[in-house]
Amino acid sequence: MSDTSGNGPAFCCSGCAGAHALIKGLGLERYYAMRDMAAVSQPFAAEAADWVEFVRSDPDGTRHAELLIEGLHCAACLWLIERALRAQAGVTRARLSATTRRLSLAWTGDAARINALADTIARLGYRCLPVTADAAEKVGSSEERSLLRAMGVAGFAAANIMLLSVSVWSGAAGSMGAGTRDLFHVISALIAIPAIAYAGRPFFHSAWTALRQGRTNMDVPVSIGVVLALLVSLFELTRSGQHAYFDAAVMLLFFLLVGRYLDMRARGFARRTAQQLVAWTARPATVLTEAGAVQRPAHRVAIGDRILVATGERIPVDGVVLEGISAVDRSLINGEVVPQPVVPGAEVFAGTVNLDAPLTLRAIAVGDATLLGEIARLMEAAEQGRGRYMLRAERVARWYAPVVHLTALISFLGWYFIGHIIWPDALLIAASVLIITCPCALALAVPIVQVIASSRLMRRGILLKSPTALERAAAIDTIVFDKTGTLTMGRPVLLPEDAADGDALQTAARLAARSRHPLCKALLAACPDAVPFAGVEEHAGQGLLLRQGENEIRLGHARFVGVEAAAVDGFSELWLSRPGLPPYRFRFSDALRSGAVSAIGQLRNAGYRLLILSGDRAAAVRKVADALDIAEWTAEADPRCKAEAIAQLRQEGRRVLMLGDGLNDAVALAAADASLSPSSGLDIAQNAADAVFQNGQLSAVEDFLRVAGRSQILARQNLLLALIYNALAVPLAIAGLVTPLLAAIAMSSSSILVVLNALRLHAIRRPHVIRGSAALNRRPA
Repeated sequence: MSDTSGNGPAFCCSGCAGAHALIKGLGLERYYAMRDMAAVSQPFAAEAADWVEFVRSDPDGTRHAELLIEGLHCAACLWLIERALRAQAGVTRARLSATTRRLSLAWTGDAARINALADTIARLGYRCLPVTADAAEKVGSSEERSLLRAMGVAGFAAANIMLLSVSVWSGAAGSMGAGTRDLFHVISALIAIPAIAYAGRPFFHSAWTALRQGRTNMDVPVSIGVVLALLVSLFELTRSGQHAYFDAAVMLLFFLLVGRYLDMRARGFARRTAQQLVAWTARPATVLTEAGAVQRPAHRVAIGDRILVATGERIPVDGVVLEGISAVDRSLINGEVVPQPVVPGAEVFAGTVNLDAPLTLRAIAVGDATLLGEIARLMEAAEQGRGRYMLRAERVARWYAPVVHLTALISFLGWYFIGHIIWPDALLIAASVLIITCPCALALAVPIVQVIASSRLMRRGILLKSPTALERAAAIDTIVFDKTGTLTMGRPVLLPEDAADGDALQTAARLAARSRHPLCKALLAACPDAVPFAGVEEHAGQGLLLRQGENEIRLGHARFVGVEAAAVDGFSELWLSRPGLPPYRFRFSDALRSGAVSAIGQLRNAGYRLLILSGDRAAAVRKVADALDIAEWTAEADPRCKAEAIAQLRQEGRRVLMLGDGLNDAVALAAADASLSPSSGLDIAQNAADAVFQNGQLSAVEDFLRVAGRSQILARQNLLLALIYNALAVPLAIAGLVTPLLAAIAMSSSSILVVLNALRLHAIRRPHVIRGSAALNRRPA
């Protein structure tokens, strides 16, 4: 986490701290000359022997390259790499994303300099990887697995030590001999020492790094409390004492590791969202050269290159169509289910799918400059903006940790020099102060509510993914909906009245069976027993044609069948023309989700402001808005427009909940105060959202907001209980009236108290009208 005090970033790993000290103290050039010094982490070997193949060049001679960086731990890692690269001659840009781990480089000079820049990164202790779909998936997963293993070790050790501790407590009245008690303590020590050494590494590492930089964080009192509890227990063991606290130390680590793992999982969702975009931009492209067609990675495509895109292939770059007529699935960009026809001169975007016929493009933007790259940058910026919610614990730690340590030190010195007791007893009092003030209840106050709320939402079919979502959702006063796939089912359905003409439907379905167009699939679904015609010609982006002697049967767009002007009524359409018969129109609608009218009505009655932001046509959006009685709506909104609309609402003081299901919604989902996505949406939208609802019912919005409001109340109550506990227990510990055992029991009791209070979340009932959100009472007029 960055240090806002102006003293530079705080470091979470010894490589960062050591390298920073060398750079600051010796100068960058001298640091590289002393690369073998022990302060620098052992460098990773480069994954590629020659990085030149990953370089692309601009006409002005500027070189560009993108690499994935493995081994990042904190903001200081980013700062270190960027500063080291920017210090190299000719480097004009070095930007490293904490979310995607992707490094974007730009420099002037020889393309081969990329090898020296990659070597610079390796000497700092990080591994460079090529930007591929496989590499993007693997980055960051090792840290998550390591934390999961630590949590498993702590849980196993805690369970076994607690069995021994229960036996010791049961025999404390005299039924257990000293020899048996000491044996149980020895076995507990043999389990606890390696378990604490292994499972406590995330906390010890973070605490040591913070202390080396002259700062504190929440891991400092936790680490000191655990270590002191272990040392005091070992001291008691050596003198055959009655009290040992191995169970308290290991159990504390286990609960804190559970919270940290859940937090990392939530961050992993955000990382995978951006990495999925990286994977899409890493697809190879077929470049047409004088020597023929050549397969190249997308990052090696230059502006102006001619690109061949086969039928069914995802377009790798932004470009302008030079040859070919086809239809492009742009649902990734605008959410519209109906493909868009493209002809020479039309602009197409990376990530969209070419459906009907091969296209030849001229590349106009590649890499980060594509629309997909811009979406990735906007998502990164939005996700990083949420980080302010994670700063609260650090701000508390800046005063909490020093006060706790000072209190324990004063207690030790006071009893030793003024109370004239022996130092082991004074140390026990100090340890009691540290244990009783250990931020276990404080640390559990909010996470335990989140766990119980997550469980309750899961039973309602809502998967909660972000650890801060409930806090943010409790203040919501404005709800923004995407249309296609969110308010509607996201797939076209033939209107029943247009299926009344059986002959027309049968003929159209026999033609439609020869196409993969979504409207043709909907037509075939309405007449599944239709036998496909033979000899059907598909005219890309226009329709289907069957020649029967001198006669023709056509199915497609209005102009393709000879209809001069298509109706503008919000329906998608296909026209059928047959010899001797007037053209027949098939209309398709995207049906509303089940229960949408009722759910929207309840939200409106609760006082929420409701809006629709859609990339679809104005007529289609107006039709849905009228059906749901939503007065405010915007059509043909691209991802940037949606994000800007969310930002504008927040500038007005609104607290915004966004619901969406596609890539075009991902930026807005990340930018909103809180977000929901249906399970039928794209993976990238689900990853960007704070929660995913599984049952397809919009009533999930009401459930989510109600639980969020109640959980926020319980979280505040838990924090108050934890503070009252500290206010009452700390004076007793300082007075020497609390042994470490009683301190551990009191600490555990405070944790149990906040857990019991959080369990009250199960008691809330479902009201007809939402009143849970505190924001409703202070909504602007």
